[in-house]
Amino acid sequence: MPGPRALLGLGLLVAAGARAGGRCPGRGWGWERGWERDRCRPHRAMHGPSAGPGPRGLRFLGQEEAQAIDQELFTEYKFSVDQLMELAGLSCATAIAKAYPPSAFTTSQPAVLVVCGPGNNGGDGLVCARHLKMFGYEPTVYYPKRPNKPLFEGLTTQCQKMDIPFLPEFPAEAALIDELYGLVVDAIFGFSFTGAVREPFGSILSTLQRITVPIASIDIPSGWDVEKGKADGLQPDMLISLTAPKKAAMHFAGRYHFLGGRFVPPALQKKYALNLPPYPETDCVLQLT
Repeated sequence: MPGPRALLGLGLLVAAGARAGGRCPGRGWGWERGWERDRCRPHRAMHGPSAGPGPRGLRFLGQEEAQAIDQELFTEYKFSVDQLMELAGLSCATAIAKAYPPSAFTTSQPAVLVVCGPGNNGGDGLVCARHLKMFGYEPTVYYPKRPNKPLFEGLTTQCQKMDIPFLPEFPAEAALIDELYGLVVDAIFGFSFTGAVREPFGSILSTLQRITVPIASIDIPSGWDVEKGKADGLQPDMLISLTAPKKAAMHFAGRYHFLGGRFVPPALQKKYALNLPPYPETDCVLQLT
């Protein structure tokens, strides 16, 4: 019977390259055993449903509010989609580097799998992958549904020109992801997501729910209701909220919650009473929990 790599074909073998063995037994990180025991336990939310983790008074946005802020950034403040996407993706890569530095991997190949969806959240993931490469990681991208738009084509080309491999197939076995990668970035769905999860993303999320390496979700854990969360859905170890946290973040029980995207104009912050905490010095991210 062929081994798991053979099942994924030559394309995955090339992408995986030197990644096998890039993790310590059990989790893939060289942390103390106490950290491992804590991460294995289910985490309880720090606050009730009416208040989220983080600085006191921080506003958690509903879906319509988040969409309205985005629209104002585009129409009133004349930001472009690619401009905000670049800032968001850089923020995500920076937050990941703070929580999971390359030195925490057990080999010189800090391998990261970035799973990108068909919309702007997927674009954030592509930008994040490019910056992770610049930060010394070895990202691999899985991008099954690519929009036929110049913006996303450009982001894809930029990754390819930086020798970031794209998987032709998604690893069907959670154990194979655990073997090849030390971290997975969930860039599938963002705050505009509604309705049922369609294939191939339903199968992808099902597999990701079974992996043991940490997952970092961009803005919203994929498959969650933007306001109510999803108790039986993906449970990431890290959440990177962009612009401002969404209401679903109140149900996040992972170890690391970061705020990213230091681009909201003061007048817009005031209009929506976001009560964003001050970012430290020149950082583009802020750790909330």
